[in-house]
Amino acid sequence: MSQPANPATPRPDAPSSAQTQGPPGGDSDDLARFGYRQELERSLGSFSSFAAGFSYISIMTGVFQLFGFGFGSGGPAFIWSWPLVFIGQGAVALCFAEVAGQFPLAGGVYQWSKHIARPATSWMAGWVMTIGAVVTAAAVAVAYQIILPQVSLAFQIVGGSADAGVTSTPNGAKNAILLALGLVVFTTLVNIIGVRLMAKINNVGVAVELIGVTLLIVMLAIHIHRGPQVVMHTAGTGSGQSMGYLGAFLVASIMSAYVFYGFDTAGSLAEETREPRRHAPRAILRALTAAFLAGGLLMLVGMMAVGDINAKQLGTLGMPYLIKSTLGNGLGNVFLVCSAIAITVCCLAVQTAAIRLLFAMARDGRLPFGASIARVSPKSKTPVVPAVLTGVLTIALLLVNIGNQRVFYILTSVAIILFYIPYLMVTVPMLLRRLRGQWPRPDHGPYFNLGRWGLPVNAFAVLYGAAMTVNLAWPRAAVYGNDHWYFQWGAVVFVAVIVAVGAGLYLTRRHKEPAAAPPAEPVAEELVVPEA
Repeated sequence: MSQPANPATPRPDAPSSAQTQGPPGGDSDDLARFGYRQELERSLGSFSSFAAGFSYISIMTGVFQLFGFGFGSGGPAFIWSWPLVFIGQGAVALCFAEVAGQFPLAGGVYQWSKHIARPATSWMAGWVMTIGAVVTAAAVAVAYQIILPQVSLAFQIVGGSADAGVTSTPNGAKNAILLALGLVVFTTLVNIIGVRLMAKINNVGVAVELIGVTLLIVMLAIHIHRGPQVVMHTAGTGSGQSMGYLGAFLVASIMSAYVFYGFDTAGSLAEETREPRRHAPRAILRALTAAFLAGGLLMLVGMMAVGDINAKQLGTLGMPYLIKSTLGNGLGNVFLVCSAIAITVCCLAVQTAAIRLLFAMARDGRLPFGASIARVSPKSKTPVVPAVLTGVLTIALLLVNIGNQRVFYILTSVAIILFYIPYLMVTVPMLLRRLRGQWPRPDHGPYFNLGRWGLPVNAFAVLYGAAMTVNLAWPRAAVYGNDHWYFQWGAVVFVAVIVAVGAGLYLTRRHKEPAAAPPAEPVAEELVVPEA
């Protein structure tokens, strides 16, 4: 994949070779060539970069959280959505790996879009993804309800045993919000303290998750008593669907789509990573691949090992039920605790990425009160205001939805859509540049390059992203219900409102952005960004 860049005709505003290849003076000098000074603490290594992306994907969060939804919607055959979504998001990740090596800047998708698309596109990518990160943090935090009450009823603060492990009852929904609030307060405090503490907690959490999921696969494999042909069973989920099993499968695919996003987080922490041009592209691809292998094996072996593959609890209590019914309560609870740790670091990673995104946009003068939002604490080397802001917004979103039994799946679906749209705001402009012969640039340097595979991979990434966005937003009753229009059309309406508000803010702010200060040496105009 690291072949020399294809020849291309450079644009007048293309960056100089010194900028794309990186300076010999180190990471801080490299950052200065983009018009920024080193303010964040650059202390993360290759494993921390990988861990940031892997903990965001988090197998023991997503699979434990939504296996029941996928299984209940599509039967055992829903697992085929796993490799299909991996291939689609794998194409997106390959595109991201190219830009991550070229623009090692805090803010990830926002920065990448800024350097290959128009200002309005990059603004909207950053704005939508910021809201998406807040919604994702809420959706991840709600997952505590799926795990903790099944470990001990002491965590079922509201309600009783009938509400433990579910969000579909009024008391289960209320308890989910209460547990989620505690998690968000914790992650906010950690992010305020600094990136070193965040990285230590995240690294330990990822190590626990990797070890835990590996041991879990082995333990389940010992109990296998049916063959892999189980993945061909649909459990009759296609009956009553207008498109037969295809309709059920499209609903079930939301489970896989929910797990496979957030791998771009390694790029969001580029200004805190040593040698980010080298580490970030690898971290993005490794995180996605590791999640695919671990999650796929866990679900496959689990369905081959569970005692009763037709048990209704597989569609309601999901993976926690599968594990405890197969391995017993004692050993099962050990793995549920591992899942709770994974949920904790996943929520931490989601908020960390959101903080860097807000910081990057504020530093560019693209947010109201940008100077305050972009201010980095001299003690913690962390932008404190974005940490507080993301925490408060996530808590507010949770409180608004307290007691709503549908909040879980609505938050989940909307969160995914609010990431797929910004992803398209990178892959679509990149595809247009490829078609014009402007990407990769002649001075791409020795960093990750798709070479001759770039065009087909990029085109597939765009087609997949657009198709899955439509699938996620489709106002189907199986996800959003059909008793109230504002629930059924909730995803479409919510996204439309977010885009409309973002457009209004952009039109208000675009004439207020400060002029760029001249850099120390000649670089491309679009890469010189002022400090707020």
